[in-house]
Amino acid sequence: MLSDPWNRPELNDLRSILESIGKSDEDHNRNSERLELSVPAEMTTLRGNTISAMTREISRTGIGLLHKGMISPGEVTVRMASDTREFEYRVLIEWCRPCDDGMYLSGGRFLSQKTTTF
Repeated sequence: MLSDPWNRPELNDLRSILESIGKSDEDHNRNSERLELSVPAEMTTLRGNTISAMTREISRTGIGLLHKGMISPGEVTVRMASDTREFEYRVLIEWCRPCDDGMYLSGGRFLSQKTTTF
């Protein structure tokens, strides 16, 4: 897995951790239906730091992420891409907690979206 704690995680590392976490049977009292979504993403903080991430789930109102390093609650920009489009969202990270191998789970709600076609 990850030998150097300061290296950016590889996609395989992120997928492996997502698989090891599994789904929660707990009811989280959510207003919007969540869909599993496991795609590479990138977060940029207001300070300009870029963090590699993997999406975990998405809904109409928010997104769950897996990444290396603690993120303080606050606004970030999340970027994801498909073969034909790039998606950019402003997200208010509301929580962040540690999980396996020095990785963190976080979740936030969408503030706005900008879509760019390649």
